[in-house]
Amino acid sequence: MLSGKVTDQLSELDGLGSAELRRCWHELAGEQAPQVSPKLLRLALAYELQAHQHGGLSRRAQQVLDQVAGGKTRTRTVQAGMRLVREWQGTLHVATIEPDHTVKWNGKSWNSLSEVARAITGTRWSGPAFFGLKHKKTAA
Repeated sequence: MLSGKVTDQLSELDGLGSAELRRCWHELAGEQAPQVSPKLLRLALAYELQAHQHGGLSRRAQQVLDQVAGGKTRTRTVQAGMRLVREWQGTLHVATIEPDHTVKWNGKSWNSLSEVARAITGTRWSGPAFFGLKHKKTAA
């Protein structure tokens, strides 16, 4: 396995052959290496080494990537100061995104849009879908 600092480990990857790269992957990921070229495996190993050292992607970044990969929906990102308006059963509901990314609705702070959507409807809803932030992608 690679040793030393992450920067040293990344440098070592360049000198490894296919079999050594696959062995490193198995030691690092605990599974058989994917059937990809040595060049692509080096890139994957470099990412995994850095993710282990510095932490992986944020939950939000992973969600965005999963959404793009699936290609079915797209969700707009909320920003502080946004006002989201939705009419539900004859009542107009306005939710505001606060600077700390909590959601202000009905004079109360909520942790997510989904919590607000659930409070309004009484059922489990995707908050972004309820407030019109999540859309199906149209065919190109």
